[in-house]
Formats: sequence, structure tokens, C-alpha cells
Amino acid sequence: MSQPKFQQVSPNSPEAIPVEVSRIEGREWWLWGFAVVITLALTLGIISFTFPWFNRETDASYWFDLREWVRGLAALVLLFDFYAVYQNLQLQRIRRQLAERDQLFQLISENAADMIALVDSEGRRLYNSPAYQKVLGYSPEDLQATSSIEQIHPDDRPRVLKAAEKARLTGQGERLEYRILHKNGTWRTLESTACAIRNAKGETDKLVIVNRDITERKRAEELLIHNAFHDGLTNLPNRALFLDRLQHGLTLSKRHSNYKFAVLLIDIDEFKIVNDSLGHTAGDELLIQIGQRLKDSVRRADMVSRPRMNGVTDRAANEDTLARLGGDEFAILLDDIRDPIEAVRVAERVQKELATPFAINQEQIVISASIGIASSTSPHTQAEDLVRDADIAMYRAKRAGKARCEVSDPAMHESAVKRLRLESDLRKGLEQGEFRVHYQPIVSLQTGKITGFEALTRWQRPEGIVPPIEFIAVAEEIGLIIPMNRQLLREACQHLRSWQSEFPSNPPLTMSVNITPKEFDQPDLASEIGKTLKETGVDPECLQLEIIETIAMGNAEKSSQVLAQLKALGVRLGIDDFGTGYSSLSRLRRIPVDTLKIDRAFISNMDSDPENHEIVRIIITLAHNLGLKVVAEGTETEGQVNLLKQLNCEMAQGYFFSRPADAQAMLKLLGTNPSVHAASAGR
Repeated sequence: MSQPKFQQVSPNSPEAIPVEVSRIEGREWWLWGFAVVITLALTLGIISFTFPWFNRETDASYWFDLREWVRGLAALVLLFDFYAVYQNLQLQRIRRQLAERDQLFQLISENAADMIALVDSEGRRLYNSPAYQKVLGYSPEDLQATSSIEQIHPDDRPRVLKAAEKARLTGQGERLEYRILHKNGTWRTLESTACAIRNAKGETDKLVIVNRDITERKRAEELLIHNAFHDGLTNLPNRALFLDRLQHGLTLSKRHSNYKFAVLLIDIDEFKIVNDSLGHTAGDELLIQIGQRLKDSVRRADMVSRPRMNGVTDRAANEDTLARLGGDEFAILLDDIRDPIEAVRVAERVQKELATPFAINQEQIVISASIGIASSTSPHTQAEDLVRDADIAMYRAKRAGKARCEVSDPAMHESAVKRLRLESDLRKGLEQGEFRVHYQPIVSLQTGKITGFEALTRWQRPEGIVPPIEFIAVAEEIGLIIPMNRQLLREACQHLRSWQSEFPSNPPLTMSVNITPKEFDQPDLASEIGKTLKETGVDPECLQLEIIETIAMGNAEKSSQVLAQLKALGVRLGIDDFGTGYSSLSRLRRIPVDTLKIDRAFISNMDSDPENHEIVRIIITLAHNLGLKVVAEGTETEGQVNLLKQLNCEMAQGYFFSRPADAQAMLKLLGTNPSVHAASAGR
């Protein structure tokens, strides 16, 4: 909004007409009053000659004086007539001037491109020029049926009302821009100036508002701004805009240590050959297609680097962060990443996208790209320095053989390489059958007998077993957990069926298997589990699926639907690690679970920490009130086992009974003695 513009009333302006009319009316009243006074005076003068004191003895001088008086009075009447005619001519002239001025104002307002409106102190429309219909499509009837504020954009109304109120109070108009609704439903931008009209008392009772449609001008301004910050060939953000967004990210990362981002600098290998062999037109077309492919390959969650421009409200909130820095060089800003490996993954996806041949002039062109990566963990405070680091890494990739990516930060590089190696080893281990199923017995605390097992995945590498904490989260993230757990379920069911045949019991042995969040999202989860149960011949009631608390209590509609599908198979459901997440007791009562498994964090020191002991007691009481059984995991001491017995906990598992081991160890444990003491002795 521009600075306030002070308005002064011009003699030729429409707001001056009421003042002129008032002056004419005043002169007319003065003229008529003067005429009445003169008429009365002359009449009294003539009548006075008939009064008695004038009937004295007449002589020649008397008649001479009388004639002089009559001539004087006649002269006065004649002068008055001349004056009255003169004043009347003056009034007629002023009226003609006002009529001409009114006609001129009407011609101007009727034919002006600007929209002119007259509103009263309540905002009611008193007059709207025909330009309103030409510019906004509203007929006079349409305008009369609505208030002067109704078509204004809701976000702009407070400013417009504030400016109108200021004009009424101070008599000083203010130039401002706002959006108004066209009859066809589109928004137009107007530049508006208000002039106050005062009444005879000097109070503002009307406003003359002149509106100019500046929509095209605003679009041209926005286009100029867009062109200043975007590449003319690919329409991607240019170097200036990219550096602006990157500088903003650097500033943010210095204030918030948990905010991280990465810069990918992409240079097309041997692009000069394309230009030299096919021409610059083909090279430009290739750059356009490269820009589009890069845009498709970047995460949609990244935000486009651009300055914050006021007044632009219809831009997309989420687009790909991508810029063309110049020539065949592109840059990607990965905003708010959680792990450095994400930048390497994007670089790999970019190289894979660009490896697909491009169709240029009916020819197939194959290209590759070298990519340099720099991260916000660097000590730099200037965007140019970070781009330079990525540029150095990119040239290092070119020297190493091209079609590669290099990371500038050694720590980030080491972390990324380690993560990529782990992902590669996980895939290779799955193909080569390196994953094993280990089992941990679940023991009845009342009878001391083994009632079932929990199946756990272990990674058996040539150099030894990899702890689950080192690979489960990665396998979950990259989706390998799904084939891993399907393999685990099948093998666990096969062993369970074999153990049930060899060691029959009432009730029969059970098997507990964890369902991860990634598996829970699979639409075919229930059908795959049902298929495995059917192929292995395991009674569904002997299989318990354990789901972590946050999944069970998450999206109510989705989780209820999936749990109902699983329950329809006849399997039992349990909530794993209970007490570490957020539970709604009302939902817990409604979901079809059979067992709560208390997290080891509460069990491990319940014999030394009264608060943990009380938490375990409350969980057990809650479960029993809901008709659920309880399993305590992580039991390691006899004291913990005794306390759990006192609290009427049904089952427990942990190192006190047995460490997780392979099927042969569990078979031996079952065959030796399925009691607590025998199991404990075999630890």
C-alpha cells in the first residue's frame, strides 16, 4: 500500500458542486430579501404623501418638491430594476455553468475507464458509473442489491474498511490496492482513491471513490519478478533465487541444530558433444527435458526456492526444489532431511532417471551426470561457499570417472557409505538366505511350563550375528522387512507345527510374531498370513500377532479395519511394548486384542524401583479388568519373577528363562524339561 494521498477540492471537481449550489441559493435569498425591503420602502414613501400632515396649504414650492420626490423614487425603482436584472442574469450564468459542469462530469463519469462510485457514511451505494459493468460485469441492479464491501476479497476487507473510516474522520483519502470479485468468479486487482464530501456543517457524509483496474499491470509486474528469478529456457528457479533460498536454509540451520538440508550440484557429462553434433536447438530441447525429469525425481515434500513475494496467494505450497544455475548445471536443495543418506538416495534416483534415453529430433540420446553433494553440517555461513563445496565434490566425481556422486563432508560421506553398504548387504543377505529365526520361550508363571515362543529375526553373517538394533530399523525403512518377516512367519509356523506334534499339550504351544508398521500398511497382510497358516497347517488360535502400541492406537479407522481382518482369521492379537506409547483406554477396551506385553523398561528394575513396580501393578490390573492376559518381557532375576507372580501376571519371557536361540536349542529345551527351573538351568 502506498503512502496516504491528501485530497483537495477543486472548483471543477464534482464534490465542489454542492458548495456552488449553496452559494447560489444564498445569493437568491439575499436578492429577494433586498427586493422586498426596497419595495416596502418605496410603497411607504408614496403612501406617506397621503398622510394628513402633508395636506397643508399648497403652494408652488410644494408641488415642485413633490415632483422631485417622485422622480427620486422612480429613479430608485429604475436602479433597483437594473440591479435585479443584473443579479438575475448573474444567477442564470452561474446556473448554466453548473449545468455545463454537471453535464461535463456526467459525460466524464459515463465514459471514463475508471470506476467512479459515491457511497454514504454507512457504505451504501448512491452512484456507480457504467464502468463497473464494463470492468466487473455487474449491472446497476446487481450493485444496488449488494453493499459496497461485499465483492471485496475477505483478506482485503479490513484494509479497505480502515481506509474508508480514515477518510470519513480526517477527510483525507488513501490510495490502496485490493482484490474484487468479477461477476464471472475471477479476482481483479483495483487501485482505489477516496475523496471526502463535506456537508454544510463541515462533516463528511459521502465518499467519492475512484477505482482503476490494474490487474494486467500486476500480472506484468509478477511476470517481471518471475522472469528475474527464473531461467528463461526451463522456467526453473535461477541461480539468484536458488542462492536466496539456500541462504535462508543456512540461517535457519544455524538457529536450529535439528534442521538439516543438503545441496546437490548436477552437471551433465559431455553435454558439449550434444551441442556440437546436433546443434544448440537440440541442446536446448535436451535441457528442457532434463529439467522435467529432475523435477519428477525429486521428493514432492521439498519446497521450491523462491523469495517471499507479497500479494501472491495462489502459488502451490509444495513443489520440487530445483534450479538451473546456468549452462548444463542444475542444483537441488533437499530441505529438512533427517539423514545424510537421503541426499545420496536422491542423487542415485537422479542418475537413474537421466540414464533413460532422451528422444531429441527422432534420435535417442543417452547421457549421464556427475553429482556433488554438500550438507548444512559445514561451517559455512554463506550460500556461495556451500555451492562451491558441492561444485568441488562434483568435479571430484568427474575425475573419478563421471556418472558418479561425491559428498563434500567427510563425516557425511562416511555415514552415507556405511548406510549404503548396510542396505546393499541387507539385500544380498536376504537373497543368500543369511537371515535366521531365533526363538525365546514364553513361560507360564503359575505352572512354570513353556506355553509358547516369540519368533525373532537374526542376521547370520560370515563374521557373526548382527544385533537386530543395527539392521531392523533400516530394513523397515527400505521395505526389506516385509519379505524378511514373511520368511520368518513361514519358518516359525513350520517349527511350531513340528513342536506341537512332538510335544502335545493342552492348550497347545503358541507362536508370537511381531507385525511392523510397514507390514501393517500392506493391504494384503491378512490374506498373506491366512495363506501361510493354511500351507503350514497351524491352527490360527495358536498364532499371536504382536503390534506395537502406537500402531494399535493410531489411525482409528484404519487400525480397526486391519485388526478386524486379522481377527477374522482366528489368530490372537497382542499389544507389544505396552506402556511406552500413548494409549486411549476407551479405544483399548474396543479393539480386539487378547494380550498386553509389558515393556522390558518397566520389568528390568521393578524389584528396585517402587514407581516401576506400581506401574507394572496398574498395567496388570487394567489388563485383567479388560479380560486380557499379560506377558512380562525382559525378566532377568528371580526377584522379578516372584514379584510378577504376586501381581498375578500370567506369563513372562526373558534371560531368566532363556536367551533367544535357534530351533535346535528350543527343541532341546522342550525335550529336557519344560519347567522354569529346567529352562533356567539351560540359560
